[in-house]
Amino acid sequence: MTATVFTPDRTIAPPQVRRPFTHTLSDIIHFSHRGLRHQFRSIDALLLGILLPVIIMLVFVYIFGGALSTGSSGLEYVDFVVPGVILLAAGYGAANTALSVANDMTSGMVDRFRSLPVAGWTVPAGHVVASTVKNLLTTAITIVAAIAVGFRPVAGVSEWLGIIGLVLLYIMAITWLGAAVGMVVTSVESASAFSFFMLFLPYLSNAFVPVETMPDWLQAFAQHQPMTPLADALRALLIDSPVGNQGWIAAAWLVAIIALAMPLSALLFRRRTQR
Repeated sequence: MTATVFTPDRTIAPPQVRRPFTHTLSDIIHFSHRGLRHQFRSIDALLLGILLPVIIMLVFVYIFGGALSTGSSGLEYVDFVVPGVILLAAGYGAANTALSVANDMTSGMVDRFRSLPVAGWTVPAGHVVASTVKNLLTTAITIVAAIAVGFRPVAGVSEWLGIIGLVLLYIMAITWLGAAVGMVVTSVESASAFSFFMLFLPYLSNAFVPVETMPDWLQAFAQHQPMTPLADALRALLIDSPVGNQGWIAAAWLVAIIALAMPLSALLFRRRTQR
């Protein structure tokens, strides 16, 4: 008589197959399209991402601007503050990627992704592309609003290309970080803390006030974080003044963040989906 051996039921994950590059690109486009649909359907979040930096700019220019000094730069405050508002708009919008990813990870959607023969990194990559497209749009609206309140950029074509490049790198860096945060947290509410952090970080740089006006202990932090060289570079490019090394320093910070956050997001997604 043959004995029947019972083994515990196990969920077998689909085999990881090597897909052609064209299929991988198609997967990224599909997930990006999905992310864009979700982003533009969330009207309240979209309006907040546009209106919040515009309102902050109006507050600083018309309420605080007369009392704040731009230090040795000699700039009008509206010219000084616009780079900070750009960073605020782009960073806050990009940080909201953490909420989108956390929602996928906690709502059961990730179980559907597990059954698809796609590379794990294409899922966060789709969120990154969608966030980049949306936040480039909101950044452009922020610049238009700045012009409406008196900002007059004198950047040439090459300077505008540099501005777009730095803003693009910044959005991608914060979005990849947000994707990693969304993989780690256990709820959408916890992911919102990253958006608050990115909303607050530009204030601890020279984006809104010169670093030399801060207390000594705070100056050390403000001078050694990516927001300061990034704000300096954007400000110099917008008003067509010498950028110096600030552009390269800012780009190095952002490339380093992307190089760290991109593989980390893919690794975290793979670990979460193999549970």
